[in-house]
Amino acid sequence: MFKRFIAYYKPHKLVFGLDMLASLVVSLVGIVYPIVTRRMLNDLIPNRNYRMVVIFGLGLLGLYIVRMLLNYFIQYYGHVMGVRMQAQMRSDMFRHLEKLPYSFYDNHETGKIMSRMTTDLWEISELAHHGPENLLISSVSVVVSFIYLSSINIWLTLIIFACVPFLLLIALLLRKKMRTAFMESRKSIAVINASLESSISGIRVTKAFDNAEKEEEKFEKGNEQFTMARDDAYKAMGRFHSMTAFITDIFNVVVLIAGGFFLYSGKIQFGDYSAFIVSVNLFISPVMTLINFMEQYQNGVTGFERFLEIMDEQPETDPEGACDLEGVEGHIEFKNVVYSYDTHKDVLRGIDLNIEKGKKFALVGPSGGGKTTICHLIPHFYDIESGDILIDGKSIGGLTKSSLRRNIGIVQQDIYLFNASIRDNILYGRLDATEEEVIEAAKRANIHDYIMTLEEGYDTQIGERGVRLSGGQKQRLSIARVFLKNPPILILDEATSALDNTTEILIQQALDELCVGRTTLVVAHRLSTIKNADEIAVVADGKIVEQGTHTQLLELGGEYSELYRLQFRAAEELMSE
Repeated sequence: MFKRFIAYYKPHKLVFGLDMLASLVVSLVGIVYPIVTRRMLNDLIPNRNYRMVVIFGLGLLGLYIVRMLLNYFIQYYGHVMGVRMQAQMRSDMFRHLEKLPYSFYDNHETGKIMSRMTTDLWEISELAHHGPENLLISSVSVVVSFIYLSSINIWLTLIIFACVPFLLLIALLLRKKMRTAFMESRKSIAVINASLESSISGIRVTKAFDNAEKEEEKFEKGNEQFTMARDDAYKAMGRFHSMTAFITDIFNVVVLIAGGFFLYSGKIQFGDYSAFIVSVNLFISPVMTLINFMEQYQNGVTGFERFLEIMDEQPETDPEGACDLEGVEGHIEFKNVVYSYDTHKDVLRGIDLNIEKGKKFALVGPSGGGKTTICHLIPHFYDIESGDILIDGKSIGGLTKSSLRRNIGIVQQDIYLFNASIRDNILYGRLDATEEEVIEAAKRANIHDYIMTLEEGYDTQIGERGVRLSGGQKQRLSIARVFLKNPPILILDEATSALDNTTEILIQQALDELCVGRTTLVVAHRLSTIKNADEIAVVADGKIVEQGTHTQLLELGGEYSELYRLQFRAAEELMSE
């Protein structure tokens, strides 16, 4: 872990070196004041050498001005270095998140991931800046203070330093509890972020059902967990600070008592004793800095461990020797495919399908039967357990995922649009498309006319998840995106099930045009929309239970026939009302 952390310093070696040099000079300047104090008390003031007193004072002022400038450098450039390291970690994490498989997002909440990218990385950047700086300044100060105090009185110095083992022992004993408490605190913050992200994203549903109290209850549960975790963390921190502060207070008592005895017995002069009392802070201050650094270290290390948990997740990779999928015709085959999201139950069991190129193939059946899972396996969003899936006779396991997904267009029921302009959302289908191609795609999706009624046209911002558009408009925008992509294989996963009948007819017209000349896999809830499919498969309990054309399946009188009869009866009852 340490080597991985150090690697982020490499691009900033110059700034880091200058920062450490400035810190070293600052720590050395700190020793000048007690040296000057001792000289004045023992020599200049008793001998009334006021000229040298002024010179020493002005020299000290000059050094303090230098230290002020160096402190500015340390604070500014040190923090800039920390922020840039944080930015690099954030970029690395984001790039890694983009490469992680669907299964990772099935098991991790968005808010918790965001917490690791914000709060945790901020703690890491603070450690990256202040950690080496504090260690250097404190270490140099401790060594220099020992040498200087020894030059005043070696025995009194050894008595003071004899207290150090007690301080280290307490720090080591309390460190483990403090680390555990801060780790739990980080987890509780992630829970709050996840709850907050979920509640804000679903605020319209909350208002529609008047369930604000329920959301408050859910949030307060996480908030209470956070409070308890922070309470434990602060309790551990309180024990740590109170005990270490007590040991440092003992230093002053030891100096006072032992120094008094030394002064009484004539083993130390009054000027040296006064200088020693002033100078002992040279030792106490860096010790306190190291103590405070322990807390910062725990925060930073905990954050970096959580950062590494994400970075160590296995990304999607292409198998060795994988080739690009090119010149796609669109022939899709499933051969005895078995798949499960976990080891407890198979979602798909022995799926065999043969979808000819350019044909329209429909999947119907009860919810949870495995229809959407079949759609997700074609672009290789998940790895199958056994069997094989082939496109134009090539196993998708031997194809690069990027080339595979470039040749597949997906229109889903749950449309995701980015908080950007209409143009940007359509361009997501093919980023290098021209303005003319964007407009043509919008026309073919039957949304161009609506866009032109807007004041800003294609530059109109649609809000988070397209909140400023209706359901039909969002769906047509997603269809325009696929038109622009122009893939040879098309997957329509219940693309119209959430729309009213009038809107569905308009959307269906666009979808029908989109299907022309492509191999199309349609998941449909309304059987009336797939009557003209070349072939229909009924999926239930992870298996293909029936397969054929609309007419053949009706004549079979099985599950498809029953589904169609129930929908037809429901439609008749609705019309009679």
